[in-house]
Amino acid sequence: MAGDYIVLKKGALPELSHNIEDYPDGIVILLDKPLKWTSADAVRRIKFLAQKHFRKKNIKVGHAGTLDPLATGVLLVCIGKATKQAEALQAQQKEYIAEITLGATTPSYDLEKEIDALYPYEHITKEAVEAVLEGMTGEQDQIPPVFSAKLINGTRAYEMARAGEEVVMKPARINIYSLEIVDFSLPKLVVRVRCSKGTYIRSLARDIGAALDSGGHLTGLIRSESGNFKVTEALSMDDITEVLNKKM
Repeated sequence: MAGDYIVLKKGALPELSHNIEDYPDGIVILLDKPLKWTSADAVRRIKFLAQKHFRKKNIKVGHAGTLDPLATGVLLVCIGKATKQAEALQAQQKEYIAEITLGATTPSYDLEKEIDALYPYEHITKEAVEAVLEGMTGEQDQIPPVFSAKLINGTRAYEMARAGEEVVMKPARINIYSLEIVDFSLPKLVVRVRCSKGTYIRSLARDIGAALDSGGHLTGLIRSESGNFKVTEALSMDDITEVLNKKM
């Protein structure tokens, strides 16, 4: 990775000076995104804190890979010149721990929308799940959810879907490197997913349910890794607030 940015994470919390010029390659914050916060919410909050700390209005702040509001885990927030590395950081392999509820679907493929259909799930065995997961690894085309941030003619897909407009999603090329069962307790299924950028775990939950002759939707999601960054080292928003409020 180009650049020599400072990384703020557990066990690596230096006292930051109030001069952003002291960090010529910028700062990357390893955040454990709070539940129900959008990635944009997190960026706005950290930008506000950074502006106060560095006493400067025009500080660039961005993130390296969106997390849905109902997900938690690794969100890399870049400050200053580190924003130039956001695309490279986003391109790195991701790991997720996903809880899928079988036997039901929702229009959003997660808990954002109410259940719209019920399916039998009692026939599903652990062996059947293992076979389905094995068949879903590798490079493939995936249909993103209509309730997603994908741009369609300059408009976010979720904005069109929430307005009741018909949304046609184009398949995107992704790579699922590995899929394994963490817990199998019908109707709950917890899987560990290692995948490329652009993979929608909600779509994967839907596809797993369909492949098992049932339905499925995502009921919990943690981004446990992004490249070499792990959620076990991530800071809470309270941690970050404390660091950026600290007076030297």
